[in-house]
Amino acid sequence: MNAVAGGGSFVTLPALVAAGVPSVNANATSTVALVPSALASAFAYRQDFEGFEGVSMKAMAVVSIVGGVAGAVLLMNTPQRVFDALVPFLLAFGTIVFAFGRQAGEWLRSRVKISPPMVLVVQFLLGVYGGYFGGAVGIMMMATWSLLTTASLASMQPARNVLNAVMNATASILFIAGGLIYWKPMAAMLVGAVVGGYFTARVARRLDPAKARIGISCLNAVITGLMFWKTFG
Repeated sequence: MNAVAGGGSFVTLPALVAAGVPSVNANATSTVALVPSALASAFAYRQDFEGFEGVSMKAMAVVSIVGGVAGAVLLMNTPQRVFDALVPFLLAFGTIVFAFGRQAGEWLRSRVKISPPMVLVVQFLLGVYGGYFGGAVGIMMMATWSLLTTASLASMQPARNVLNAVMNATASILFIAGGLIYWKPMAAMLVGAVVGGYFTARVARRLDPAKARIGISCLNAVITGLMFWKTFG
């Protein structure tokens, strides 16, 4: 899912919760497990990589790291019962953004053009969100970038994967240091994510992203509904 269009955490987080991992630990474990997958996907997309007009990748990486640290610290200080109640709403928010973020980005693009410094500010906020939860953060990044550049969506994919990996890798270091990781589920998920991330990224370059996004959006909606039922039913 991450390689094709994003949204892999919509599966990994509920799967870990269903396996009995507490939600805060499940979110941290999912983050750690998906970092290598993002890097593998970025490597598979490496031939399509392009930079952005007026914004260096180094600056984008730095603000993503700082934001990822802030988001991770916020998660580590969120009580378990509070995060349990937040998870369905975070999934619902991510599902809506995933389903309609691209259209919203295109609508805004025809009306708004943001400056490079503002892109860095937004990237920091996305880093906070990515370090805390991260659902659909890749879609949010691409929607933001589309307001700055005329680069193709395909050329944004490598940057999306790299910066997603950067913010999540930073958060992962804190999660590991804080003892939040369930290692056996993480190891199993990591292996599957790396294999899926690399090989599917190669296939994804030939897929229709619009159709893939419809299918993934439907799956995300079902998972979100089940999480609401499990939490409040």
